[in-house]
Amino acid sequence: MIDLYYWTTPNGHKISIMLEEAKLAYRIKPINIGRGEQFDPEFLTIAPNNRIPAIVDHAPKDGGQPMSLFESGAILEYLADKTGQFLPTEGRERYVVLQWLHWQMGGLGPMAGQNHHFCHYAPQKIEYAIERYVRETNRLYSVLDQRLSQQHYVGGDRYSIADMAIYPWIVPWEKQRQTLEEFPDLERWFEEVSQRPAVRKAYAIVEDINPQAGVTMDAEARKHLFGNR
Repeated sequence: MIDLYYWTTPNGHKISIMLEEAKLAYRIKPINIGRGEQFDPEFLTIAPNNRIPAIVDHAPKDGGQPMSLFESGAILEYLADKTGQFLPTEGRERYVVLQWLHWQMGGLGPMAGQNHHFCHYAPQKIEYAIERYVRETNRLYSVLDQRLSQQHYVGGDRYSIADMAIYPWIVPWEKQRQTLEEFPDLERWFEEVSQRPAVRKAYAIVEDINPQAGVTMDAEARKHLFGNR
């Protein structure tokens, strides 16, 4: 059994997708980041950076004590190694998948996140910041589209944790002021991944955990997300 400390964000979706794809037994431990639950001392013992997602694996592969992990990329790699699925175990193919996983972690996620912030949440509309992050998101979409014009999936011929990491950051493409029609190979990939049963099941969780997802952010949520040190 794996405990998934989760909220309904792109980084949270990455792990619920992987758990569903790998058919691992898990239970969700909701961490409402709009109510400051990411700062609870109990959660901080698992995720000292006060960010979701995090996991506790009560049956780690080595048979030892429960294993806790934070950072979504590390969790995806851990679960892939645990199950022997969605990440080649050795060779060049493994590093190709990992480079695209890290591309998401270091590029698409942070840039799209800043895009969301300045377009939708910043108290002042700073046109320079909006233009900068919308354009950088567009550039990253273009990089991804070019890759997918050469390979069926991001990591190569097989669906992998790289696809699982990237997909949730493309889901809110409209909020990022992008159009998928501009990127035909990205659009083809996006539609295909969207139809995977595990992906659909992972996103269905949102209605149970956070039925208010997408509703305008209130003052308390803003305080916890943008003002709490």
